[in-house]
Amino acid sequence: MYISKSSRILSSSRIKFMNLVKENILKIKPYQPGKPIEEVQRELGLKKIIKLASNENPLGPCPKAVRAIKDNLNSLNRYPDGNCFYLKRKVAKSLKINSNNIIFGNGSDEIIDIIIKTFLKKDELVITSRVTFLEYKIVTLVNAGKIIEVPLRNFSYDLDAIRKKITNKTKLIFIANPNNPTGRYVNKKILEDFLKNIPRNVIVVLDEAYLEFVDVKDFPNGLNYLNKYNVIVMRTFSKAYGLSGLRLGYAIARPDLVKNMEKARQPFNINYLAQIAGSACFNDKVFLNKTKKIILEGKIFLYKNFKKIGIKYIPSVANFILINIKEDGLIFFEKMLKYGIIVRDMKQYGLNNYIRVTIGTNRENKKFIEVLKKMLKR
Repeated sequence: MYISKSSRILSSSRIKFMNLVKENILKIKPYQPGKPIEEVQRELGLKKIIKLASNENPLGPCPKAVRAIKDNLNSLNRYPDGNCFYLKRKVAKSLKINSNNIIFGNGSDEIIDIIIKTFLKKDELVITSRVTFLEYKIVTLVNAGKIIEVPLRNFSYDLDAIRKKITNKTKLIFIANPNNPTGRYVNKKILEDFLKNIPRNVIVVLDEAYLEFVDVKDFPNGLNYLNKYNVIVMRTFSKAYGLSGLRLGYAIARPDLVKNMEKARQPFNINYLAQIAGSACFNDKVFLNKTKKIILEGKIFLYKNFKKIGIKYIPSVANFILINIKEDGLIFFEKMLKYGIIVRDMKQYGLNNYIRVTIGTNRENKKFIEVLKKMLKR
């Protein structure tokens, strides 16, 4: 078979390109986000799509944020405030902390990257759970770090097992509380016992992305531990405030930690509209209460129907539920797409027979249960 000279050059170029890439990058399996609505519409020709895959707010963005964006569109020719002064002041005042306790990131993903770049030295280790937010592992590997993943216990973080894995090489421990994708949480007593019994040179990162949805009394507020331990608390505007598309997350820590994290932050990392929207909607109790109400009511509805159908689920304190469908989750996910419903298959997490469903509006939840029944024929 004849192979042209240009083809041989192309093949050679590919080989050379692969040799240019760092080994830690080649080994990474990229994060797979929930399938976008537009992509399903293109692929299947469907007009009506219900997305219950990415734990987004079913009510849409906070109205105050939308109004603020519309009022400030004529200023897009200007660079944003690199220090997020007004947004930082608003959040600090609402949380009763100082502005120098806060750093903002382009979503929680960038905050994770900033933390690892700032604190993880060569040969130091990161510890987290084996089934949790995948970006802890991915970002660690991107930064050529080493990570230890500890199995869950009853779908919850096993802090006793994590503590036993700590060595003099351990620098960072990531704890998603509540945990994504299981929806379980570490209670106040367990967390406090853990913090009391770890070395003082270890930094514990508490990812509280779903804090606003928690409806239990023994949930620990990470802000209570900032001055007593090496704790960094991560939070976000993506979920409860409905601003996923603007990518706005933040971390809260002691000023000495934040000061050094700022050195690893890219300039102008928070765009102008994200700052305006965040300032307008932060701690909007009317919108937050409305969001909590629809999530709690939806959770009760879904639990009730799961029990009727005979589906096992993991009780959740977040805005999503992990369910066991007892068959291949990826195939089940693909079948659901044909009905115009996007859920999240859990194969990337090693939970092959599970799917995760975001709690939606009443109409969306009813449609999901209707399709679920058809597919399971129960």
